[in-house]
Amino acid sequence: MDRAQPAAPSTPSPDAEDFVRFCYRRRRVGWPELYDEMCHVATRGAFRGMGHAELAELGIGFSLFDTRQLADLVTRVVAEEQAERARLRAGIRLVRPAESAPEPTAVPVSRVPAPPAAPAEEPSATPPLVLAVSAGA
Repeated sequence: MDRAQPAAPSTPSPDAEDFVRFCYRRRRVGWPELYDEMCHVATRGAFRGMGHAELAELGIGFSLFDTRQLADLVTRVVAEEQAERARLRAGIRLVRPAESAPEPTAVPVSRVPAPPAAPAEEPSATPPLVLAVSAGA
């Protein structure tokens, strides 16, 4: 059988790996869901303006004949990405483990002094009028 697209190189280029990383970072899913994302990205030219033809030159083929090679590349790149994320998470834990986190300190609340006492007046027969006013008024 003769293919319409050029044969993909046996070793994918660094740009091909970058394409898979780009798609994986957009949607952190595995094969075959990532294949759908890669097709969408290629159709829209979302990766450096490259479409299907340009990606085929890099070794990214979307035909049935290229599926096994593409799946192998995706599996390898996704495993690298997951290992890197796990390494970063472990590094973050080493920098500040939860058990050594500083205790929250109590912040003293400042007390508002009471208004000065009004001069003693004669008790009036009318009680004071209290009005509710909204905070923004």
